[in-house]
Amino acid sequence: MATMEFPSIEKRKVTDEIANKIIEFILHGELKPLDKLPAERKMAAMLGVSRPSLREALKVLAARNIIEIRHGAGVFVTSLEPRLLLEPLDFFLALNEANFEHLFEARKILEGELAALAAQRISQDELAHLQECVRRAEQSPDDSTSFAQADLDLHNSIMAAARNPMLERMMMGVSDLTWASRQRTVNLPGVRLHSPKDHQAIVDALAERNPGKSRQMMLKHLDRINQALDAGELEPDSAVGKNKAYL
Repeated sequence: MATMEFPSIEKRKVTDEIANKIIEFILHGELKPLDKLPAERKMAAMLGVSRPSLREALKVLAARNIIEIRHGAGVFVTSLEPRLLLEPLDFFLALNEANFEHLFEARKILEGELAALAAQRISQDELAHLQECVRRAEQSPDDSTSFAQADLDLHNSIMAAARNPMLERMMMGVSDLTWASRQRTVNLPGVRLHSPKDHQAIVDALAERNPGKSRQMMLKHLDRINQALDAGELEPDSAVGKNKAYL
């Protein structure tokens, strides 16, 4: 019988698998905010991995502010506060302004088509939920967190209404970055006042079952938010997107 040869698992893959397993412990409540992790030797044995691989995974999680490595004291889960978890992503976006441009380019490609598909497939219950998202945003002019959550719910609901798991998977690939981006744009002057009007225009186009108009309204909205980042505020009568043919 010929000897079988198995390819070695890449070190990067092992590191990611260990990190994901620790995240699972947190998500399932086995590790809670501020809990101390087991000692390195014990945890490596529990996971069936080498200690060097475990150390690399812990460094990855520490860079994401999920854990804190306290030399001489051990490894602890952080408070897991949203602000803390978003810091690495915010740093990535702030590192180079082009990163924001690239993010909005990706969102326009994906969300424009998701809106067009949603116009053909959305249910009345989903339309009612979108209207509720608009209402929540309108009622949160002084609460940036509630506004950002309502905004995220609206965009995610449109994504779900498109009924395209491949596009949804692609969109989820940038979801962490879009949330970090929202934390910045939501505090720009004019955004919390005028964005609900853009959202209402998108919902109205979806209710009309008009794919081209739904795409156009979504792209116009994203153009306006991108412009707000460049200008430092969102102008109520911005002409951005008015002369662009998206249909």
